[in-house]
Amino acid sequence: MAAKLKKGDKVVVLAGKDKGKQGAISRVMPKAGKAVVEGVNIAIRHTAQSQTSQGGRVPTPMPIDLSNLALVDSNGKATRVGFRFEDGQKVRFAKTTGEVV
Repeated sequence: MAAKLKKGDKVVVLAGKDKGKQGAISRVMPKAGKAVVEGVNIAIRHTAQSQTSQGGRVPTPMPIDLSNLALVDSNGKATRVGFRFEDGQKVRFAKTTGEVV
């Protein structure tokens, strides 16, 4: 199946502790059905000190399920993604506005 959400897309979280927050997708994991969104689902990871880096508590964005994410359209609202053919090319479009993503 074609990817409805891709790296760099601006998305909004639909469910969970970060509901309503927006961010850009930095990484997509299609086999796991998850994506990492900047500034969303932050967990504190404790790292040991090494010669190259300072140790301590490092905030790290964790993966969030793709079903809990929706694309943000030009109006700033959450929208679903559809596919259509334009000039022989398959393109993604926002269902609310109809414009190509």
